[in-house]
Amino acid sequence: MSQPPVIMVVGMAGSGKTTFMQRLNAHLHQKKEPPYIVNLDPAVKNVPFDRHIDIRDSVNYKQVMKQYNLGPNGGIMTCLNLFATKIDQVMGILEKRAPTISRVLVDTPGQIECFVWSASGAIVTDALASAFPTVLAYIIDTPRTTSTSTFMSNMLYACSILYKTKLPMIIVFNKTDAQDALFAKEWMTDFEAFQAALRKEEEKEDGSNSGYMGSLMNSMSLMLDEFYNHLDVVSVSSMTGAGIDEFFKAVDSKVEEYKKDYLPELEKARKEREAKKMANQNEQLDRLMADMNVASESSWKKPKKDIKVPASEPEIDTLSDAADSDSDEIMEGEADVEDDTNDGRMGNPSLTDRYEQALHKEGQEDAHGESFMRYLNAPR
Repeated sequence: MSQPPVIMVVGMAGSGKTTFMQRLNAHLHQKKEPPYIVNLDPAVKNVPFDRHIDIRDSVNYKQVMKQYNLGPNGGIMTCLNLFATKIDQVMGILEKRAPTISRVLVDTPGQIECFVWSASGAIVTDALASAFPTVLAYIIDTPRTTSTSTFMSNMLYACSILYKTKLPMIIVFNKTDAQDALFAKEWMTDFEAFQAALRKEEEKEDGSNSGYMGSLMNSMSLMLDEFYNHLDVVSVSSMTGAGIDEFFKAVDSKVEEYKKDYLPELEKARKEREAKKMANQNEQLDRLMADMNVASESSWKKPKKDIKVPASEPEIDTLSDAADSDSDEIMEGEADVEDDTNDGRMGNPSLTDRYEQALHKEGQEDAHGESFMRYLNAPR
């Protein structure tokens, strides 16, 4: 059975991600295909839909900020880092529920840079993409994109996310009930239309049709032309539900693209990592074996120095022979061995004489010392 697709909803704060998630959830429930919802936003207060996995159940955003003395963005990143340490458990739950669910919806923080460019965000994204067909849905606030500069900023941001995650992406122009997205689609498909809109804005602002910003956006629009060709663009209204069916059709096409283009790249990268890991293990094993060979050669194969044995002394073959030879030396009465007498004196006569002389001299010194003390203490 094929794995259910994962839809990761990303976008700027205020673009309508939560309302879009709510609309997707209601649409799938209406079709009797309930999704599995994962919330990765630790700072959200109220979520208008049920969650199966919620980061807020694992970490407390306010307590993290207080404990680590962090700001809002730092608190979100730290919460994601803490949650990423348990991603294996999350993946185990998702793989267990996979046969019974149609899709997995993942809601991400509004501070998108905290998720996309952090190490924890990459860990979560890579873990999901390695097990499930994963699609990015980049939500754009259509009424705020009517300006050419804002439109270009959104496109550059989407381009950077695409090349950072290397996953299929769908551009979703949201809030089309307030502003139609036909102008944005035209700018993405017709370079001359974007140039005309850019000149119109420049003339309206300062009466000129040239400038640094105009030249820069002209160059960027030419650069993004190839980027537009790899995107699916849909316009939806999270309030009315318009365009949701088109969005799911785009998701299905991106799943096929994932299987055709992205999955082989992921498997190739995985094999390269495994091969590199195996090569490192083999290199370490070779070093260990080389060290063991060097140690064995130095301890066993290293030639010993020739020891000359006097001809008069017999060779010692066993440990018992060595013990017998030691006992023989003791019986012969060497200078550093005690004699059999009980007075504790050394067996060498010369040492005995020197010992007695030392005692006699010490006794004399004590006698002289006592007479001198008597002389001092005598009454006068």
